[in-house]
Amino acid sequence: MSTKQPWGNTVDVEFDDQIAFVYFNRPEKKNCMSPTLNREMYATLHHLEMDDRCSVVVLTGRGAAWSAGMDLKEYFRETDNMSDTFKMRIREEAAAWQQNKLRNHAKPTIAMVNGWVFGGAFTPLNSCDLAIASDDAKFGLSEINWGILPGGNVTKSVADSIGMRNALYYIMTGETFDGKKAAEMGLVNESVPHDQLEKRVRELAKVLMQKDPIVLRSAKEVFKRVRYMDMETANDYIYAKSDGSQLRSGGEFRSGAMKAFLDDKKLKPGLATYQKDKKTGKAAASKAAGGKSAAKKAAVQKPAKTTKKASVKKSGGKKK
Repeated sequence: MSTKQPWGNTVDVEFDDQIAFVYFNRPEKKNCMSPTLNREMYATLHHLEMDDRCSVVVLTGRGAAWSAGMDLKEYFRETDNMSDTFKMRIREEAAAWQQNKLRNHAKPTIAMVNGWVFGGAFTPLNSCDLAIASDDAKFGLSEINWGILPGGNVTKSVADSIGMRNALYYIMTGETFDGKKAAEMGLVNESVPHDQLEKRVRELAKVLMQKDPIVLRSAKEVFKRVRYMDMETANDYIYAKSDGSQLRSGGEFRSGAMKAFLDDKKLKPGLATYQKDKKTGKAAASKAAGGKSAAKKAAVQKPAKTTKKASVKKSGGKKK
């Protein structure tokens, strides 16, 4: 693998705590996707699959937009009079990262939707495994407003994510909606106040990092493929992928978790993720999303009655 970092122009990357924050880096153009950006984004995502500084990819935008879609000037007008072969190459380069590399990325991917999402940007949004939006993010299938239909698999992606009625409504009207509506329709997992967006995304990334990375990759691959299979084919495929993931990972995570649950009685898989203590080599449980750790439970226990009485007496017989 080349050690040369492919970003730094229309795409930028910042590493922090095993998270690679990948930025659409054209804030003056509302992060519209040009042919140059498409090529740079593919190279960036490809590089990050082998970069040890990255355990989770977070895709977001510089400035006020996540991405306002395809660049009307560079992607459309400037290619209108080019050869059909040239135009097909430009489309292939867009699809290469939006529909293939991002959707099937080796690492977990999260869309951190900080602002505008229009037109063609719906495809990479839906290609991310998970998505968290700012309440005030603005979404719109604006193609109908300037005389084209949503291409680049935008129509397919919204049909899969928000259902027939919602998809047709926004495709046909071109109206906008906010982050809360996006969460309500299932386009994103959650919508949070803008000042809590990065914090929530970091929390989610930490949860994903606690899982066996090979099994986690297989789990998302299986889901994306079995949706288009019949029951019998899906059943065989899931078992094959499950066996394959255990073989590739060595099965240590699974065997350790089974021991912690069945033998050591130190793990409840429905409430926590298995982790091996690096110092002792013994099982340890980390809090799962929505669960409470033993430490937190202890922290919320009621104080002893003697402590309460002493407090009342010290304050002159009145509660503080």
